[in-house]
Amino acid sequence: MGSGLYLGFDFGERRIGVAVGQLVTGTARALETVSRPPRMGVGIHWPRISELLQVWQPQALVVGMPLHLDGTPIPFGQRAQRFGQQLAGRYRLPVFFADERLTSAAAASALREQGRYRGEAIDAEAAAMILTSWLEAQRRLYPNYLEMQVGGKVANPHEHR
Repeated sequence: MGSGLYLGFDFGERRIGVAVGQLVTGTARALETVSRPPRMGVGIHWPRISELLQVWQPQALVVGMPLHLDGTPIPFGQRAQRFGQQLAGRYRLPVFFADERLTSAAAASALREQGRYRGEAIDAEAAAMILTSWLEAQRRLYPNYLEMQVGGKVANPHEHR
């Protein structure tokens, strides 16, 4: 069984929000917002993303997929999908896509209520909301996850085998 840790991404044109979560609790928390690489102006800051993956060693990655309110894909979704494919290719980890409708607006609202509203914080908080939603969906699909038996004891998803 893997680490049980997942990294979630809110992919945007200027920034990428990053969150970490675990399937055991079905919760996630904002980590940081990765901006464009210094002096490059465009592109993805792959060195920072590599550092985050090295530190957290997730078993899989979750990328928010932007959709219209009616559930149809929006053109920017192709860029998010490409980012997910690049993650899979670079890091050889499974990548899942999750509905990210309204997460940035919900994140901004939550941060305002907490008095922590900052532009960059929104992206990381949105990543946490995307990842939490995906983790909760996995827990609904696999309700007996914590009861899986390994060698006569309850499996510990944080134990490395």
